[in-house]
Amino acid sequence: MAEDVITTTGIARHGATRLPSVDVDSFNLELKDDDGFVGDRASKGAFRKILDSLRKPLKKNGEDPLGSKPAEAIAKTALDEALVGDDIHAAALVHGAIEEFAGELAHVTQRFLKTKAWADTERIVVGGGFRESRVGELAIARTDIILKNEGFEVDLVPIRYHPDDAGLIGTLHLAPSWIFEAHDSILAVDIGGTNIRCGVVETRWKKASDLSKAEVWKSELWRHANDEPTREGAVKRLVKMLKELISASEADDLKLAPFIGIACPGVINGDGSIAKGAQNLPGNWESSKFNLPASLVEAIPEIGSHDTAILMHNDGVVQGLCEVPFMQDVERWGVLTIGTGLGNARFTNRRKDKDEKKDKDEKKDKDEKKDKKGKD
Repeated sequence: MAEDVITTTGIARHGATRLPSVDVDSFNLELKDDDGFVGDRASKGAFRKILDSLRKPLKKNGEDPLGSKPAEAIAKTALDEALVGDDIHAAALVHGAIEEFAGELAHVTQRFLKTKAWADTERIVVGGGFRESRVGELAIARTDIILKNEGFEVDLVPIRYHPDDAGLIGTLHLAPSWIFEAHDSILAVDIGGTNIRCGVVETRWKKASDLSKAEVWKSELWRHANDEPTREGAVKRLVKMLKELISASEADDLKLAPFIGIACPGVINGDGSIAKGAQNLPGNWESSKFNLPASLVEAIPEIGSHDTAILMHNDGVVQGLCEVPFMQDVERWGVLTIGTGLGNARFTNRRKDKDEKKDKDEKKDKDEKKDKKGKD
């Protein structure tokens, strides 16, 4: 049944390396050193660990300006406030952690840039929950400076959308453009190790065909880590969220496309199964007997009066895709997502047919002028 569903309703392969606007050169790259995975040195947890290590000698004397809570229990807003507050020792402590973390992030970024898959990368956008804070923004900016000082010609910039929206908006770039011609919105799902977020994304395609004006119309968040559901329970709750969004869209007269884009952790196989990397999700999502897209198509066979089509890709890839409209001034670019781990993906922009035709015409003109000059 699952195989039949996939072959009759699919519009492309899940986890594809060739997407409408970009080629995915690499994603979910796992680099190692003697201490384990390199990406773990630049995760959200790594920053908290650095901060606690700087606080340790102060705690012994009872002089910790950040109080008695461990770093993981201190809200991002509290750390942001410490940066600009009157307590200069607290500010210095957080700045110190930012500086040390930026050094780690620079080291990790260099390791990526030295791989064949990431060669000649011109720009890297940084997303994930860490980017949401002022602390994260400063760490990204400091890392950019370190990289340039060490001779790396690459720009490191924060992702422009709020992290909660980036993964939803990015799913638009999984779909073929014809999807948008008769519809003004799609369903999007962003699955993480802690949360599952579903939303309706307005394409605003008529205002900007490159999808640069797209935005989330409505979204719902479920913190599944608190409920510890079974895999089947998680799918059931996801279906319920999607159906509620479909009803809300119909009530507001949105022209919802029969398409669901999904961002999911791990390496996604072409048939929609997950090869590896989904260990933080509820239950065993890597089982050969489990296929999320097929399960959703079975539960939601139609949207409007059309068969439901679903495409799923790695969450780091999808979050990066929201930047496609704003990366047209470079050819090769990547994304790092700083969260529980360090997500990563590298892209090469695909040349549009008209650009290729323009290049051919310019080359033809140059050749004709060269031939004419040779004859003269």
